[in-house]
Amino acid sequence: MITAELKNVTKAYGDKTVVDQVNLQIQEGEILALLGPNGSGKTTLLKILALIEAPTSGVVEFQSEAVTAKNAEQLRMQSTLVFQKTTLFDSTVYSNVAYGLKIRKIPREVLDEKVAKALKLVKLEGFEKRPAKKLSGGEQQRVAIARAVALKTKLLLLDEPTANLDPKNAAIIEEVIAAVNREDKTTIVMATHNMFQAKALPHRIALMNEGKITEVGSPADVFGNLSRNLARFAAVDNTFAGTAKATAAGTTMVDIGNGVQIEVTAQKRGEVSLFVNPQDIILSKSAVESSARNVFKGKITEIKDLGSLVKLKVNVGKPFTVQITKRSFIEMGLNLNSEIYIAFKASSVQVL
Repeated sequence: MITAELKNVTKAYGDKTVVDQVNLQIQEGEILALLGPNGSGKTTLLKILALIEAPTSGVVEFQSEAVTAKNAEQLRMQSTLVFQKTTLFDSTVYSNVAYGLKIRKIPREVLDEKVAKALKLVKLEGFEKRPAKKLSGGEQQRVAIARAVALKTKLLLLDEPTANLDPKNAAIIEEVIAAVNREDKTTIVMATHNMFQAKALPHRIALMNEGKITEVGSPADVFGNLSRNLARFAAVDNTFAGTAKATAAGTTMVDIGNGVQIEVTAQKRGEVSLFVNPQDIILSKSAVESSARNVFKGKITEIKDLGSLVKLKVNVGKPFTVQITKRSFIEMGLNLNSEIYIAFKASSVQVL
């Protein structure tokens, strides 16, 4: 069964084409990830699937029924979209999660049960009476997810559901996505630029670039067959292409240019692409003794405040993105142009 299908769908705003001749089938009960860089058209595609935006041309079908002006409102009730930037009402957590259920005129006793179940799923039991807008960013995103899953729509659409969240909240949301799909058989389409997430969560991946879908396949197919293309195309932090050579120690050294060589445990030769998770990089103000095989000295060129976390760009000849807690950032007294050391283990490097 096909939950939704896009046939030659194009969306343009004036002379700018954002989605370009997209053909895509979304299978019932699957998790499909739209993977691509910012500006590739992922969010617009989700809005079209949610029937919030109408395509400029092409056809959208929902369960084999073509969407028209007459049936769009009715079909819109079968899907729900959670945006990257959470928008909550200035009321309690309970009121936020119950909102969509009230619109659907769900009886109060059933509504209470659905809200409780949704909050338990996102690990926010006991938060019912708390002001939603006073929660942390990660908790607010979990409320938004709870509000969506409480509706039990046939199609759940998620726009970068874990972007800029700390690891704990991101892990909870990923668990929720997997559970809702597994237990309720909900069809899920999620936009992401997180390669680890795209490798672990979905059944299929659709690669997007400049409004087009360039490839659709299983994670194994996409990551196995498109390694270097994927690395360039996904524009993910800490993704590098280089030449791999064996070392006497039995590891592999990858030369990524500008005098930067990265040691990895994977046995590879020739042209490869690799990825280093920003959270696996240790930051220090001096070179410290550790088991990390990769240690580089550089300067901080960019600082981005993410609330409880700080994302830094460190140039060591190549730009590396590093994520640390705000507390560590303050304690280390870091600023733009601060000289800093980055270190990460050879086993932390993923060779694509």
